[in-house]
Amino acid sequence: MDKTKYQMIADEIKDKIIDQIFKLNEPIPPELQLQKDYQVSRHTVRQAIGLLVNEGYLRKEKGSGTYVDDAYKKTSESRKNQKTIGVITTYLSDYIFPSIIRGIEKALSEQGYSLLLASTNNDHQQEKNCLEKMLQFGVDGLIVEPTKSNEYNPNLALYVRLREQGIPMVMINAVYEELAVASICVDDVKVGFKGTEYLIQQGHQRLLFITKIDDLQGKYRMKGFIQACEAYGIQFSPEDIITYTTDSRGKLGEKVLLQLKESASTGIICYNDQVASQLLDEVIAKGYQVPQQLSIIGNDDSSLSQMGAVKLTTLTHPKERMGKDAAEWIIHTIQTGDQGENIVYEPSLLIRDSVSAAKKGE
Repeated sequence: MDKTKYQMIADEIKDKIIDQIFKLNEPIPPELQLQKDYQVSRHTVRQAIGLLVNEGYLRKEKGSGTYVDDAYKKTSESRKNQKTIGVITTYLSDYIFPSIIRGIEKALSEQGYSLLLASTNNDHQQEKNCLEKMLQFGVDGLIVEPTKSNEYNPNLALYVRLREQGIPMVMINAVYEELAVASICVDDVKVGFKGTEYLIQQGHQRLLFITKIDDLQGKYRMKGFIQACEAYGIQFSPEDIITYTTDSRGKLGEKVLLQLKESASTGIICYNDQVASQLLDEVIAKGYQVPQQLSIIGNDDSSLSQMGAVKLTTLTHPKERMGKDAAEWIIHTIQTGDQGENIVYEPSLLIRDSVSAAKKGE
């Protein structure tokens, strides 16, 4: 199978460690140098380093750097005796995912389980590669964040194959509706409802809703938006729901700014903080005052929500707790043979600076 760029970089660094070009307990070149050497993004370098940290070839020391480690030299017997949980997420180092992974890693480590981590970059072919890797390794359990969960998935047969082999599986953030698999998610319908309801309660009548349509969360959040509008008698046009996909996010700002001119909307509910933060910068650059002229709500309570001059009003996401609960769910199922229940988190509104009451007549 074809290797991704970060896997190829990881293999090259690993070879240098084995050949002692990079020596034990000494730092490897900094990320910026590796970016230049391999002509890749910082994200790709971090993926490669994250993979090698997981495999025990590198270790990170806070405030110091990344050092060569020899944790990979565990005996084959200890590897055989230690159970391994596979974790497949859409991204590794972006947005809320490091916190989720941290929660998984901490809970597994406390119970003596090891972690095999892989990332799909929200791409079906890369997801296929990850699943085949898990099958080949023989993981004892699997935690998965679905890839493009609102689209047909060509890898469903691989998931069935994993289940036929008796490998317990739980999905986080979303689920493949075609599979009867346990899930750990935020109530995304309530996310859309509560964000919309808050703007309406602040007097906003003309709303835009921005959502991602290749992931199931976006479908459910849109459902919540529609429910809130119906509950409060707010009318909206088809153009007031602006959609995007993993591949088209870059053009989102242009679409939103055009619709703002057409609709004179005063409130925007965004799929997540990543989109809300991006739009906040773009609308301010175009002369809009936030929140005086335009109120914006994000979602996920990420670090992005508290950056910049205007702190985002947002909704909660129990990132590290979700990771911990997923790890404990898998461990319980492996140890008892009983599949755990689904877990659904109730979102709460976090009021900050990006929303104000609508002016009368707007």
